[in-house]
Amino acid sequence: MNSLIFFPFLLQHKDFAPFIIRVLLGLTLLYFGFKKVEGLGQSSGSNSKTFGYLEIVVAIFIVVGLFTQLAVLMNAIILLIKIIDKIREKKFLNDGVNYYLLLFIMAVSLIFSGAGILALDRLFG
Repeated sequence: MNSLIFFPFLLQHKDFAPFIIRVLLGLTLLYFGFKKVEGLGQSSGSNSKTFGYLEIVVAIFIVVGLFTQLAVLMNAIILLIKIIDKIREKKFLNDGVNYYLLLFIMAVSLIFSGAGILALDRLFG
């Protein structure tokens, strides 16, 4: 066998990876949104309650897997704004930017992979 795949049986469950990424990304965004709504937001970009409510709505769509590609695109835009603000503050790759960068990459990966299993998108698609 010339394959370097150590766990080939796991490849049968490839839709599980986007599911994990989607739920964790959505829950993280939900946390950010609730912090803003409570007036405790400390992230770059807007910390307004309106922005917090937007993040909460987008996060719910991501977690349940409804309009996933559109929701993660909106999330990616939000995260890109936060990353750009950090770059302007000359805090790139420190002060939480690496965290935003990872979340941004997670969002972009879901645009290409789709929602994965247990998503409402699959019911209507």
